[in-house]
Amino acid sequence: MALNIPGLIMMIIFYLLVLGIGIWASVKSKKMEKNTQGGQVEFSFLANRSVSLVVGVFTMTATWVGGSFIIGIAESVYDPTRGLVWALVPLQTSISFIIGGLFFAKPMRENQYISMMDPFQRKYGNKLTAVLSIIPLITDVVWIPTCLISLGATMSVVIDLSFSVCVWISTVVVILYTVLGGLYSVAYTDVIQISLVFLSLWLCVPFVLTSDVYTDISETVFNHTHHGSWLGHVESDEVWRWIDQFLLMTLGNLAIQDFHQRTLSSSSTSTARIICFIAAGVIITVGIPSVLIGAVAASTDWNCTSYGSPSPYERGQAAMVLPITLQNLTPIYISAFGIGAVAAAVMSSADSFLLSATTIFTTNIYQTIRSQASDKELQWVIRLSIVAAGLVGTSLIYLDSSIMVFWILGSDLTYSIMFPQLICVLFIRVSNGYGAAAGYAVAVVMRLLCGEPLFGLPVILHFPGCTLEDSVYVQRFPVKTFCMLSGLVSILLVSYVASLLFNKGILPERWDVFKVKSQEAPPPAEGAREADGKKAEAEHEPMLDTGC
Repeated sequence: MALNIPGLIMMIIFYLLVLGIGIWASVKSKKMEKNTQGGQVEFSFLANRSVSLVVGVFTMTATWVGGSFIIGIAESVYDPTRGLVWALVPLQTSISFIIGGLFFAKPMRENQYISMMDPFQRKYGNKLTAVLSIIPLITDVVWIPTCLISLGATMSVVIDLSFSVCVWISTVVVILYTVLGGLYSVAYTDVIQISLVFLSLWLCVPFVLTSDVYTDISETVFNHTHHGSWLGHVESDEVWRWIDQFLLMTLGNLAIQDFHQRTLSSSSTSTARIICFIAAGVIITVGIPSVLIGAVAASTDWNCTSYGSPSPYERGQAAMVLPITLQNLTPIYISAFGIGAVAAAVMSSADSFLLSATTIFTTNIYQTIRSQASDKELQWVIRLSIVAAGLVGTSLIYLDSSIMVFWILGSDLTYSIMFPQLICVLFIRVSNGYGAAAGYAVAVVMRLLCGEPLFGLPVILHFPGCTLEDSVYVQRFPVKTFCMLSGLVSILLVSYVASLLFNKGILPERWDVFKVKSQEAPPPAEGAREADGKKAEAEHEPMLDTGC
């Protein structure tokens, strides 16, 4: 395969543009930092709570529109065993944003939290929170390779560059501007990245749809012409699995630091909520091109293309159907824009995962160990944590080349374990440290016992509908939701019993490790947020102030 010169030029221009914007944003942030009274942590992770409505919508959308989002949707629509009904990620994310705006943005923003784990720290204490923080930290790190694998594979298909070279160049660029400017650099580069994603993908769509090698997608939506129906179907014995997956992708997003980092950095509570509602509509619009490209790929006679026979699905290349379609159904200069879109999406999500993981580690783990750490010390911890998270996350690409393995692992952790924890700490008054610890243990153990074929975990608990397929047991019961509910019930039940035992004097107060009696009015966590209550929201200068 010859080197795709237009694609290579496009990538070089894009990387220089993003890096330039990131460096410019870091210089701007340093100037603003000198004129603020906020602490280093709040400034680096939340941009001094000054993100305006416009920038907020851009960065919220960009965080979720990653390489796995763009390529994964097209793959699922094209896959004859799945189809569009299994690729509802834009809709699921949209619903998630709406729920987040309605119920989560206000209590999180009004309490001036810095991370998703801060309410745990205030209610349960530092030590238990540090243990609970391990799950969201792992989630962000294991999601980094989902972005990078999609980029490396795409560039190796279209540009014919080495997979590792593409991945590590992207990693270095992302780490560099994130270290330099924190959320300021991430937010400003997100504006460029999501704009490029939107424009590039929609630029490719007309060329794909005007190709003469495919059957009209309105005719193949139900029919098997060259391929299976791109609409897909849900068999009667798969209904519960579909529901399980839908809830996982919809509710699991609410237990992710990336989401709360965007609302917490907003210039006001009302801005945080509006950002969620607008982003809910924008993300569906960004997802439509991937659906159309996947549908065209499923309707294409590949014998009539330079790709030839057999089809990508028969060659085991369904995961790369989007770049393959762009390469074979569009002019070379148009496919170069498609590559730029994937690269932009990857970097816009990867930088968010880096910053999110660093936020959790610094505020809820490191500051638990070093509660008296100075701003200068924290600044170095933040920088080193970003580099470490980037290197570890990128190194994971050599363990497995499947995007879905890492994505499912992260989603499982957030939905099954952290979502019930977040619900209880924010909205259930009776919840306490005993219940949180019990719910954590129950959810983890239950999820392990339910098994997961992708990770080679054997099925120990056989729920109704569990069948043996190719020597592997497959659960058709909604096991992820069952584990989530098991954790939720455990938190409530154990919390109630513990509260009853200590408040009624049945157990002596000296045994009360988590201080149940004092949780009616919990003090701020030790070494807590320096900026809490120091400044009113009106004092913050919004980023890209457009009057919104």
